Amino acid sequence: TILIRRMNQIDRGHIDYKSEVLRKSIHLCSLSIPVIYYFITKEAALGILIPLAVFSLIIDLARYKKNTKLNQYFHALFGFMLREHEKDHNKKNLNGATYVLLSAVIVILIFPKVLVVTAFAVLIVGDIAAALIGRKFGKTKFLDKSLQGTLAFFFFSCIVVFLTPKVNGNYEEYLIGIVAVAIGAIAENVSSRFADDNLVIPISVSLAMLLMYHFLLPDMALVLANVPN
Repeated sequence: TILIRRMNQIDRGHIDYKSEVLRKSIHLCSLSIPVIYYFITKEAALGILIPLAVFSLIIDLARYKKNTKLNQYFHALFGFMLREHEKDHNKKNLNGATYVLLSAVIVILIFPKVLVVTAFAVLIVGDIAAALIGRKFGKTKFLDKSLQGTLAFFFFSCIVVFLTPKVNGNYEEYLIGIVAVAIGAIAENVSSRFADDNLVIPISVSLAMLLMYHFLLPDMALVLANVPN
């Protein structure tokens, strides 16, 4: 139990549970990205997200300049929610919000809308479940984090799979989604080895779905009917 607590403190950057809840409450607002993207074209979505991502990136890097008004205001408002690696002035890591915007731009550029809507909703819902349940109830070590957090990611992500749009709605599409979120759950668990989980999760889930559609449903066009593409 002590080892798991220590592991979670390291993984979550030493912020307390109340701050984690607030951080994830703000993260929940990012669910608006796949919801809005469903109703607009790819070009319109990128026209909104690219400027936001660039602005967030500039602010994120500028905050590392010491003794500036921006640095003082940023840390006064959000400092209590930043993890240790997000405050390291030597490494200049980006914060989670910037990674969310960057990952949204990347997956929208690369993958079909039907995959992006599911994968990005999985990122938000699954990541929140893994963080809050993993920190509160995580007692069994599994790979880099806890078994409870990883199972929470998988369970709530499966709910997302059943709620998000499908091309034809046949059982193979749901099977593809379930297998993809299982891969996403493992990716979330070990993401710190590679990159920020806000990048790793949507890319891994989207890629897994794309490959499975290619092999299991090769003749299916990944286009949603009556939806802007």
